[in-house]
Amino acid sequence: MAERCAIVGIGQTHHRKVREDVSFAGLLREAGQRALDDAEMTWRDIDAVVIGTAPDSFEGVMMPELYLADALGCAGKPIMRVHTAGSVGGSTAIVASHLIQSGIRKRVLTIAFEKQSEGDTTWGLSGGRSGGVGAGGYFAPHLRAYIARSKAPEYVGWMVAVKDRLNALKNPYAHLKVPDITLEKVRDSPMVWEPVRRLESCPASDGACAMVLTDEAGGDRAPHKPAWVHGTAIRSELGQFPGRDPVNPKGGQDCAADVFAQAGITNPRKDVDVVEMYVPFSWYEPMWLENLGFAEEGGGWKLTEDGVTEIGGDLPVNCSGGVLSSNPIGASGMLRFAEAALQVRGQAGEHQVDGARTGVGHAYGGASQFFAMWVVRDTKP
Repeated sequence: MAERCAIVGIGQTHHRKVREDVSFAGLLREAGQRALDDAEMTWRDIDAVVIGTAPDSFEGVMMPELYLADALGCAGKPIMRVHTAGSVGGSTAIVASHLIQSGIRKRVLTIAFEKQSEGDTTWGLSGGRSGGVGAGGYFAPHLRAYIARSKAPEYVGWMVAVKDRLNALKNPYAHLKVPDITLEKVRDSPMVWEPVRRLESCPASDGACAMVLTDEAGGDRAPHKPAWVHGTAIRSELGQFPGRDPVNPKGGQDCAADVFAQAGITNPRKDVDVVEMYVPFSWYEPMWLENLGFAEEGGGWKLTEDGVTEIGGDLPVNCSGGVLSSNPIGASGMLRFAEAALQVRGQAGEHQVDGARTGVGHAYGGASQFFAMWVVRDTKP
C-alpha cells in the first residue's frame, strides 16, 4: 500500500515584475525558508529536494540547479529537476509527492521558480529569433475558436479578469493589483492578441513557491493542520497531430478523469470546494471548466457569467488571483497546487473559502499539451 503524503509546509515569495533585491538563490531561499518555518523544520531535516523551472532559454542560465544546490541545502543530498514547460510547477510537486508515497523519502522540499526579469520569454519561445508572437499569439486562435464554438458573449473574458484581479487584492503575495478594476476598464484596455486585451493577460513575474511534503507519521506530528494528497495525475500529448482539439485537449480530459477517480470524486461540480486553475488569459477559465469536467461542453462561460466561480460562489476558482495576477512561469503551477492546499488547511487568509475541505490544483503547459493536477483534502485518504 502506498504511503500517505501530507503537505505540512507552504511558502512563497512576494511576486513582482522585478525582484532586484534577491538573486536566483535568494529568491529560492525566501520561499524555501517560509515553507520550512511553516513546517517547523530546518534545512537539515530535509531528505531530498525536487525543483522545477521553465526552459533555460527563458533566462539564459543553463542547468541552474547545479549552482543552486548549496542555496537549496542539497550539499550531500539528492536533488532532482523536473521540466514540463508551463505545467512544471505542478509536475514538480507531483514528483515530490511520489517520493513520499513510494516510501523512498520521508521529508521532501519541493521548490519552483522563475525570474522573468532576467531574461526574455518571448525570445525564448521564438527559438532565439526576433519577431515572435509570444504565448498569447499562439493561444489566441484557440480562444477565438472557443468563443465561436460556445457562442460566449465577449464580456465573459472581462468578467474573469475583474474577478481574479479583485481576488488578488486579498492576496499579500500577488504581483499585479488593480484596485480600480472594472468591466469597462478591461474592455477599454488595449487589444494585444485578438480577443485578449491587456487586462485579460498575465504579467511577467519574478517569484518562487515551496512546499514541504512528508509521510503519514510526519503529517500526524505536524505543528499545523496538514493537507493530504488524495490523487495526482500527469498527462501529455503531442502539440500537433491530425484531429487534435486544442480547445478541449484529450490530455486535459484524461488527467482530470484520472485524478478525480483516485480521489473518489464522481461529480466534480458538487464534490470540489475550491479550484486553483492555470488561467494565463481570461478565456481559459471557461475553457478549462469544460475540459476538466466541471461544465458541459459549451457551458463553461455560463458558470462565470452566473458568478459560480467567485469566492462566494458554488465553485470558487482562483481565489488567490491566479496566474492572471502572478506569473513566475516555472512556479505558476506550483502556486496553484500550494494555494489549493492552503485552502483546505484553512490558511489562505483574506481569500479563504469558508468550509473548504476538497481542493483541486491544476497546471498546463506547452501548446496546451502538458497537464498536471492534484486533489487535496483536510482529511487522510
